[in-house]
Amino acid sequence: MSEQMLRVDGIELCAESFGNPKDPAVLMIMGATASMIWWEDEFCQRLADRGRYVIRYDNRDVGRSTTYEPGRPEYTLEDMADDTVRVLDGYGIAQAHFVGMSLGGLLTMLAAVRHPQKVLTATLVMTSAFAPDLPPMEEKVEAFFAGTANVDLTNEQAAVDLTVEKWKILKGSKHPCDEERIRRLAIQEVRRANRLSSMFNHGMLTGGESDIARVHEIEAPALVIHGTEDPILPYAHGVALANQIPGAVLLTLEGTGHELHRDDWEVMIDAIIKHTAMQ
Repeated sequence: MSEQMLRVDGIELCAESFGNPKDPAVLMIMGATASMIWWEDEFCQRLADRGRYVIRYDNRDVGRSTTYEPGRPEYTLEDMADDTVRVLDGYGIAQAHFVGMSLGGLLTMLAAVRHPQKVLTATLVMTSAFAPDLPPMEEKVEAFFAGTANVDLTNEQAAVDLTVEKWKILKGSKHPCDEERIRRLAIQEVRRANRLSSMFNHGMLTGGESDIARVHEIEAPALVIHGTEDPILPYAHGVALANQIPGAVLLTLEGTGHELHRDDWEVMIDAIIKHTAMQ
């Protein structure tokens, strides 16, 4: 592992790599309000051990990357999609396989439309292109996020407890909640954040509408991974997305929620390795 700060276009993006730079590059893009550490060290290392050069990074407003005043994000979804190219350029990499979780999946799709020459393959995990008539997030998730405004994020224990509660709500029924693991990652998340409260800026982002309308034009081979019990983006979103992108393959995780549960790692890593061997 080797963490570094990439300074470009007036912002800083914190990134970290695993494996041999001579191997095919895989760019890992995390979802909203979550830093790169939720692509866990072992997950990334297992990909690297199978011949991939893995790069993960903090999106704007999380982790050690540039943050903005809470409630005032000075960037758009297009800017975040372009950050993927900034990261690759920072490593001197011309092309990579993109793996995106939730918002990271949306950014992967935007990048595939905006910078098709950069995206060798796209792996889209628990995400959506928001086709018409898809089911909304479950009420329990809406209620949880509505209550976050009352939490003092400067209090480490309160912030950690909030993160643990979030992952409990997002989990599916198949896997037990590994609270010890989540709490350990949550502590790391809180302690390495430049400004934890800025993470909620992700919920205010705009833009990308014209690009997401072109998802059907994506030429990069696409793998869609979705849990059947995802409470944020119900399983129908994954099915619709696989139908929207020509030739996309759908990997269904039965009983899995909006999560990267350790019990799913083997099947996910196998699928990503197979998918990224296509190009």
